[in-house]
Parts: sequence; C-alpha cells; structure tokens
Amino acid sequence: MQFDKTVSARGHEFHLQGSYDEAFAGIAEAFAENYVFEEEIGSATAVYVDGKKVVDLWGGYRDPDYSQPWNEDTIVCMMSVAKGIAGMSFNILIDRGIVDPDKPVAEYWPEFAQNGKEGVLVRHVLDHTAGLPVVMEPMWRGAIFDCDATVAALEKQAPLWEPGTVAAYHIHTQGNILGEIVRRVTGKRFPAFIKDEVTGPLGMDYQYGNLSDADLARCATLVPTVEGTLLARRDTDPDALISKGFTQFPDAPMPDILNSTEWRRAEITSASGHGNARAVSRVYAAIARGGELDGVKLMKPETIRDMLTEQHNQTERMQERPYHQGRGVLLNTPVSVWMGPNPHAFGHHGFGGSIGMGDSDAKIGFSYSCNKMHARGDNGPRARRIIEALYEAI
Repeated sequence: MQFDKTVSARGHEFHLQGSYDEAFAGIAEAFAENYVFEEEIGSATAVYVDGKKVVDLWGGYRDPDYSQPWNEDTIVCMMSVAKGIAGMSFNILIDRGIVDPDKPVAEYWPEFAQNGKEGVLVRHVLDHTAGLPVVMEPMWRGAIFDCDATVAALEKQAPLWEPGTVAAYHIHTQGNILGEIVRRVTGKRFPAFIKDEVTGPLGMDYQYGNLSDADLARCATLVPTVEGTLLARRDTDPDALISKGFTQFPDAPMPDILNSTEWRRAEITSASGHGNARAVSRVYAAIARGGELDGVKLMKPETIRDMLTEQHNQTERMQERPYHQGRGVLLNTPVSVWMGPNPHAFGHHGFGGSIGMGDSDAKIGFSYSCNKMHARGDNGPRARRIIEALYEAI
C-alpha cells in the first residue's frame, strides 16, 4: 500500500511517504507517531521479512531549518550503525578462511605486536576487549580524519589492560584496527572491501567516507543533542576515558564536525557510514535468513552462528553500560540497545537513535535512520515504537 501522509506537529508540516504491505500498517502509524510525540525532524525506516521488503518509509526534513524535504534517496550519517555492517563484513574473511579469529592480530600485521600487543587476538578487536579503546599518543586536532596516522599510533601503543579481560567500547579504533587487517590480507582498504563484497552486490546505498559532491547534496544534516551526552564529556571531563576517545577531533563544535565535508569523506569505519534505512535493512535481511538475499551469498550459516555466539556480557568501561556482545555485532541488550522481544536478535545502534538489526528466528532485517539525535545512551523511544509495531505484525 502507498503511504502519503502529512503530520502537523510543533508548528511544522511533515510530509511522510513510502509503501508497506497491508499487514504492516501499524509500522506506518508508529512512524508517523514519532513526529507527533517525539522531536523527529527527518527519518526513514525499512523492514524485510524472509527476504521480502514489506516496509519502506521516509519523510520529514533533512535540515534543522525544516526547509529541505527528506526524500527517498536522502542519506544520513548513522554513526555506529557503521560498526555492525563493518563487523559482519569482516566476518566474511573468517568465513573464507582468510582470517582466523583465534589468531593474534600480529599474525596478519606483524608490526602490531609492539608494546605487549602480541596477545591481542582478532576476536578481541571484534568484541571490544583488545585494550585499545582510545589513541593515547598525542596527535593533532583533526587526526580522526587521518586513518593511516591513527593506525600508525595504534601500532606502537601498549594495551591499557590485559587483552581479552576488560570490555571497553572501541568507539573509533575498532574500525582502524580491523581495517588494517583487511588491508594486509586483501590489499584493499576496508571501505573498498565492504563495497566489493557487501554493499555493492546487495545494491545498498551505503558508504564509508568518500561522499561525492552529489552525495553531499542529498545528505541530511545531523542535529546532535550535546548537553548531558557523551559528546559533552569531551569538554567537561577531559580526563575521563570516554573523553580521550575524542581528543583527535577538531577543536570545533560537535555539530560542525559531524556535518563537515571532512567527516563525510573520511575513512572512519566505526562511525562515518552514510546511508539510509532501506540500505541497512538489506544486509540484516541477508544475515537473518542464513547469509543470502536475492541471489547474493555473504557467508555460510555456520559462520553466522559463530558470529552471533555470545563473546561476553560485561558492563563495558568506556560508557559504563552493559553490552551483550557477539563477534563483531551486538546481541540484544535491552537496557542499552533494545532489539525487540527476541533475546537472540542482533545488530548495532548508532549514537543519537539510528539502528540496524536482524532476527534470524523471524527472518527480519530492520533499520531506522534519523537526523535528530537524542540525548540518551540507548536507542530510544522512536526506534522502539517502530520495532514494537513490527513484532505486533508478525
């Protein structure tokens, strides 16, 4: 069914569009309710069930001035949703026997063994227990945009604690380390590998950095809430571990950084993935049905089983919140990232509210993307409202 609705809320008219199968009408209602009950500006959501797209909705505005409509092809930075896609993509190397998760990182990147890192296993990087959640070497403001310089600093750095013992969310560094392993074993940079093996074959409108001028023109503006969030800790508590995760950022307001051309073109595979819900739901749809969608085979079911096996369930040290961790993806952790009633659901949320997730039991691929970032550590009420409607429909 076609969806074409205008919602009046907070002094603005929000035009919402798309399509949905009749059985999933409740999702369209929930999507519209977000504009009434929350501070939604622009967003999109999409659902696949057993390989079939059953919901594809978008609407609102892609700018904080409420002047530019969020269109069908609008993309947005979905923050750490990028980690889930990168993690699943990395597991393709494990599936093919190119990388062994139980071998040291130094097996593939010999220089990495410096300063006590010879015991860091590949799986430690995938589950955030490598002991390298931040770059400790003094670097210049803006070094976050230089992937190679960051990799060089991590190569020399000592782990902050014994690898494999403590979980600490590697906000940006996970992508740097995984990316260098990918480069060493394939000769490709991580974004190119992901494009060649996942986003390209699946036809996903999702990319890590290198946005063209045309892409920049259709990219939604992120509207972060800084006060009271982890972003504020950078300035208010500079000695905290979480603050050290942002010391390589430019000396500029966070909204300016996240909407800059530098951010949108940088290789930051843990955070700067730009796309939309339609794209992200496709990769989760493939994994949720055994690794295949529309004739594209990503990995074997047994690799998926291992990827979704619990690695740990700790309160991680970076943000002091519990994470039920798989091998490169999060497992359903209601207090931190709620993915519906199935405890076996998996995925990754992004700071501010976007999320991608799958459910292998129900064969669901789901995503929600937004530009108004909320002041919460979890994935919040907007995604939850839509996920609840989804599970009511199946």
